[in-house]
Amino acid sequence: MPATYRLEFEKPLLEVEEQLAQLERASADDEAGGHLADDIKQLRRTQRQMLRKIYAGLSAWDTVRVARHPERPQTRDYIAMLFTDFCEVHGDRRFGDDPAMVVGFARLGSRRCLVVGHQKGRETAEKVACHFGCAHPEGYRKALRGMKLAEKFGLPIVTFVDTPGAYPGIGAEERGQAEAIAVNLLEMSRLETPIVSVVIGEGGSGGALGIALADQVAMLEHAWYSVISPEGCAAILWKESNPESNAASAEALALTAKRNKKLGVVDEIIKEPIGGAHRAPRDTANSIEQWLTPTLDRLCRLKRASLPARRYDRFRTLGAFREIAEEPSVEAPTTAAAG
Repeated sequence: MPATYRLEFEKPLLEVEEQLAQLERASADDEAGGHLADDIKQLRRTQRQMLRKIYAGLSAWDTVRVARHPERPQTRDYIAMLFTDFCEVHGDRRFGDDPAMVVGFARLGSRRCLVVGHQKGRETAEKVACHFGCAHPEGYRKALRGMKLAEKFGLPIVTFVDTPGAYPGIGAEERGQAEAIAVNLLEMSRLETPIVSVVIGEGGSGGALGIALADQVAMLEHAWYSVISPEGCAAILWKESNPESNAASAEALALTAKRNKKLGVVDEIIKEPIGGAHRAPRDTANSIEQWLTPTLDRLCRLKRASLPARRYDRFRTLGAFREIAEEPSVEAPTTAAAG
């Protein structure tokens, strides 16, 4: 089914998808359905070809816009599609509950685990309640509370990252936003239980890293993961955020899945269906499960006491490089002319 919200670069698809929708409505009539089948099949083939061509040539800024698509699956969607027996945990036992951070115990197949993830919200009221996916310090403390319980009971942890960044408001800062994220980084680095993380949409700065310090990190194909949003980077470098500066900063930040994989920031890229996760949420969930299940199986076979050192080594090597000294050039010896 075509998405109801179309990105700017998807506009060439508009006419094809409208024709396809009209034919599909007409085919619902038993009398007309038979002779329309071939036309519908041809239009679907044309739509897939156009989608494949469009999404194969996305710029970094286009990728950001796909990651922000309002119909893109969120943490609660993946929990409903992938997990069973979900039992949610609320509150940080210090201030309150943060709906922008979802925490709960569930089963992935037969394996019990803890699920943690950002939630942006769908309807306006939910978006406002979830701060558009920007968690407060109580959200990160709730996440850590769940992680400590998971370690206590020997359960692996699965996190879904989807945030433009931690909430920067006065109240959040007064309650220790930076400190809460820093404590999460410290404690996650030494948890003796497997941690896997998937960047499902936006992965902005410390707000993302606060639940992504994991043994294995994967990204969906059209997600982004960076130290700052393109708009924030553009405002710093060029003193204004506009389409041109946003596109330039998105390219410079190397925030796409391919660039992050090349730099070693993430371990795996999870392919999305043609046209993005918002067009086929169930297929995207299946792809995530195909990565999660064997990854958890492998990590759970390791000795729990060895996990913190392995995790430390993984992050310690990020950004490492080796300098190779230039060998001095050797000039060819000159021979004196015979006189």
